[in-house]
Amino acid sequence: MTTPMTPPLRVIFAGTPEFAAKSLSVLIEQQEQLNIDIVAVYTQPDRKAGRGQKLAISAVKEVALANSIAVQQPSTFKQSVTEGLNARETLRSYQPDVMIVAAYGLILPVGVLSIPKFGCLNIHASLLPRHRGAAPIHRALLAGDNETGITIMQMDQGLDTGDMLYKVSCPIATDTTAASLHDHLAELGAGAIVTVLSDLPNYQANAKPQDDALANYAQKLTKDEGLIDWNLSAHLIERQIRGLNPWPGTFSFLNGKRVKILAAYPMMLNSSAQAPIGRVISVGKKAVLVACGTDANNTNNNSNGVQQTALAITALQFAGGKPMSAEQICHGNQISDGDVFANDSRAEN
Repeated sequence: MTTPMTPPLRVIFAGTPEFAAKSLSVLIEQQEQLNIDIVAVYTQPDRKAGRGQKLAISAVKEVALANSIAVQQPSTFKQSVTEGLNARETLRSYQPDVMIVAAYGLILPVGVLSIPKFGCLNIHASLLPRHRGAAPIHRALLAGDNETGITIMQMDQGLDTGDMLYKVSCPIATDTTAASLHDHLAELGAGAIVTVLSDLPNYQANAKPQDDALANYAQKLTKDEGLIDWNLSAHLIERQIRGLNPWPGTFSFLNGKRVKILAAYPMMLNSSAQAPIGRVISVGKKAVLVACGTDANNTNNNSNGVQQTALAITALQFAGGKPMSAEQICHGNQISDGDVFANDSRAEN
């Protein structure tokens, strides 16, 4: 007598950008092995993008359409409006066992979280509760964290406050950027959700609560955060450059022109004399050296016990121009020793 097969878990996937699309692709590939059936995909409504402002579909929608999976794009789940009520009814009609959420970008009310039989699982790009919120990848770099990772979390009504089902960590190297970390965590996230779905009852039974005292809010990035404050230490500015790469990017102003700082590394200045903040100390083939603020974590023989730092810029880009290496800058005449980077286009040398 053969044992009847367990019906596949009916899965709803909700996500929008490339980070989420990676997990969706892997889940589609492994539906048979995991005994799941992805019955529908939820993603943000199509948005206008680019100079032509044409409607663009999300990375998740692209994957869903390529695999002939039904796509839903509600703008809200609020029961106070007709669209929200309809969205809830549509979700119920799929009779989902579980909903997988990854960078969806839409708030899921408690009434939605309770629709799937086993609730909603979130693929979060941080070792919770370290960085809760919209930009955990960038905030980990800006904070100078040595490691980060993925947490699969059982969603509740709070902001990334639910019980943790599974974690996987990865180190943050000195050359890690937000772009490279994003891609690595997208891979880890896909693997992590596969692991959890392979034995969901066990992971849910052993879920662990978060320690709220250890939580930080990873707020959404703004363009203004890219402006460099040269009064900060070069170590903090270098974190800013990596943490905001590729968006919104870091920038400053030189001779009234906006300049993007694309890559750099921090240095300590050995001179006991303080160089003016933002001043170009030297233009060399390997780097453009710019004076920054002091670093209290590094001391020398100065009476104040702190040492001035400098940012060694290895790549930058003038507005309207192409990215330039330090060697290209050295051979040109756009930057000279003694020039001063400023936080305003109206500033003069």
